[in-house]
Amino acid sequence: QLQLVESGGGLVQPGGSLRLSCSFSGFGFDAYPIGWFRQAPGKEREGIGCISSRGSFSHYADSVKGRFTISRDSKKSTVYLQMNSLKPEDTGIYYCAAGGSCSGRPLPGDYPHWGQGTQVTVSS
Repeated sequence: QLQLVESGGGLVQPGGSLRLSCSFSGFGFDAYPIGWFRQAPGKEREGIGCISSRGSFSHYADSVKGRFTISRDSKKSTVYLQMNSLKPEDTGIYYCAAGGSCSGRPLPGDYPHWGQGTQVTVSS
């Protein structure tokens, strides 16, 4: 059974950095593209980036391009979201998901497997 667990969220000041982790348990980690999503209060869940199954390419939303980087470690079955130059509008619950495609900005409806989310708050 595939399970995803996010960690690394917290409170950070504007301009700061955080690294989120998405731990994958189950078989076939290297077969799954992984997407990162976030949901701000009162807003719909949006895709912010994804990484291909082997980590050879990734895609990002324009709002995070140049600030966020997704990577993966097959030995640890973990995907990371490095977030730099954080802004208050980056606040939200961050989710990782598996089972969808990474042909562009990820769409929530394409991903059947989700973690429980981790809260990121950017505030002074």
